[in-house]
Formats: sequence, structure tokens, C-alpha cells
Amino acid sequence: MDADSDTSDAFATVRDIVQSRRTNMLVDREREVPEGIIRDLCELALWAPNHKRTWPWRFAAFSGDGRVRLGDACAQDLISAGSDDEIKIKKVRSKYTRVPAVLVIGSAPDEHPTFHDENRDAVAAGIQNALLGATALGLASFWSTAPVIDGEQTLALCGFEPATRLIGMIYLGWPSGDALPGMRPDLEVNVVSS
Repeated sequence: MDADSDTSDAFATVRDIVQSRRTNMLVDREREVPEGIIRDLCELALWAPNHKRTWPWRFAAFSGDGRVRLGDACAQDLISAGSDDEIKIKKVRSKYTRVPAVLVIGSAPDEHPTFHDENRDAVAAGIQNALLGATALGLASFWSTAPVIDGEQTLALCGFEPATRLIGMIYLGWPSGDALPGMRPDLEVNVVSS
């Protein structure tokens, strides 16, 4: 790579953070994640690329008893969607209390189909920014999907407008154990230069 020392150091730092990010649910359930850190992670998400500057990101943070309310809303959305799987509904009601904080990130609706899809892409890129920020801060994280991506109860609890799509339920906490080592396939790049 042709770069000066400062640029090379910055790239190495970014590469290390990207390669050390892991899905990890082994967290200290009692140690809170400060609201300021959650706001900082949301700020990082806002810096993802966004075509036409539609600013589609929607954020809601849950901690304490708010996590129970989130589980209840998600369970109600499952029931409204026709689920009668009592085991799954019970699991959804309690799953968000496994970590000290859950960050729900949605993608605002857009009447234009292309922008609607591009908004989702921008939100997903923003989630990756937030996950990398969490890794840099020493937090454990886990990107999960919502039980119902357009559940009315969950959208209302989050304060999101109707038709918002729930793109991520990000579990956050301070690690109490190591995540599994990372692994990726060998890189293949097709280079076309003429």
C-alpha cells in the first residue's frame, strides 16, 4: 500500500477494529451501558452513506424496565401477526432482559421504492458503524432482527412513524466472556483493468 505512516496507522486501527468485531451475548447483565455511549453509537450510525440525504435512521434505546416493555410489545406484534407459538412468544417477552441495553434502529418509510430500499441499506451501514464503535469501546454486541419488522406495538413504543421498518435490535453490554474467534473465507477479487 502506498501511504504515509499516519495513513497506514489509521488504516491498521480501522482494520483491527473491523476484524475484532464479534457477535457476543456473554455480558455482565448488571453493568449498565451509559446513555452517553448509546448516543455516541447512534451518532456514528448517522455518518453512514445516504443517497439523496433522506436521513432514514430512527433510534430508540431501552434499558431497565424499558426492556420488559420492549419484549411485551414485540410479543404482542407476534400475536397480531398470527403466531400462536406460546414458547416463542414467552421467549420474546423475556429476551431483551439478557443484556443491559437494547438499541432499536429503524428505517423511515419512503414513498419512492428505490429510496425505500436505499434507506434500508443506509440504516444497515449505520448499524455496522455503531457495532464498530461498540467494539472500539470494549462493548459486546449482537445484531438481531425484530420478531416482526413492521410491528405496530413496537413501532409505537419506539416512537417511530408507521411503516418504519425495524432493521436491527442491537444488544449491548460489557463482556463477561470472550466471543468465538473470527473466521472468514479466503478473499477473491475479480480485477478488470482493461
